[in-house]
Amino acid sequence: MGSMPAPQHLRLIRPITSVHVSTKAMPYNHPHPSLEVTGGALHTFLPALKTLSRPYSPFPVIGWNCHVETIFAAFFRSLPDVKLKRECIRTKDDGSVALDWISGDHQLLPPDSPVLILMPGLTGGSEDSYVRHMLLRARSKGWRVVVFNSRGCGDSPVTTPQFYSASFLGDMQEVVAHVGSKYPKAHLYAVGWSLGANILIRYLGHESHSCPLSGAVSLCNPFNLVIADQDFRKGFNIVYDKALASALCRIFKKHALLFEDMGGEFNIPLAANAKSVRQFDDGLTRVSFGFKSVDDYYSNSSSSDSIKHVRIPLLCIQVGCFYHFQRQSF
Repeated sequence: MGSMPAPQHLRLIRPITSVHVSTKAMPYNHPHPSLEVTGGALHTFLPALKTLSRPYSPFPVIGWNCHVETIFAAFFRSLPDVKLKRECIRTKDDGSVALDWISGDHQLLPPDSPVLILMPGLTGGSEDSYVRHMLLRARSKGWRVVVFNSRGCGDSPVTTPQFYSASFLGDMQEVVAHVGSKYPKAHLYAVGWSLGANILIRYLGHESHSCPLSGAVSLCNPFNLVIADQDFRKGFNIVYDKALASALCRIFKKHALLFEDMGGEFNIPLAANAKSVRQFDDGLTRVSFGFKSVDDYYSNSSSSDSIKHVRIPLLCIQVGCFYHFQRQSF
């Protein structure tokens, strides 16, 4: 999405409201274009976009099903060895986030090299293979890359009894401002996965009139968290739900002493022993950020309401399965 409104002849068939995951093998015999173009643009622009009509040929055995691809990658995707330099930032509310830069790039790259901020998915950080592969690919093109590890993720320190959430934009605002002040001559960009993508698009919509980013990419964004939560608790998706809940509990237990005196609506035992992401959010997240219920939290934190306000170039890529995990999650 750019700064100008889309022309009338270029429009989406349906607004994106969720990502539906099926346990059945997805048909790849025919292309599924997401764009409907009418008028003169049909013959003016589309002939140059050859890939829109090219059918997808899945990789044999592994690529026939989105769940097989996801689990295979979780166990067998390589983990690149990258030397990182950590920078911890104390936020305005005394919280902490960790930025991981490629070691030595501050000397090797010119000050005007484009900067790419990577925002991992729920519980993800710079130790995840999908993050490191993106980091190395961008670096090979001459980009300066930094991984934004949210509170408690990627062994980021937790200094207050509050983690991060889909609703909270304060840390994102401070990180972008910090990176921008560090490299004032560079254009800033960001890539987000899953929950990180949801936060990114909410940030872009909130900062629509003064966004310091020059462009962004959203990867596998759930968009509507209410529907995503419902899908999470169906069929094979329950496996992913339990894996992420387990990862959340591990992060929480590392910092449990910070939360031991929490009263009010907090349900610390529920969060500490959550069997689903919803249980964790009910016991801790939604209370920390002032929501009356989990559904209230999800409905008011969905990026589907923010995307229409984005005014910078934005690429959204959705695939059949938007979950990703560290190896130890299973």
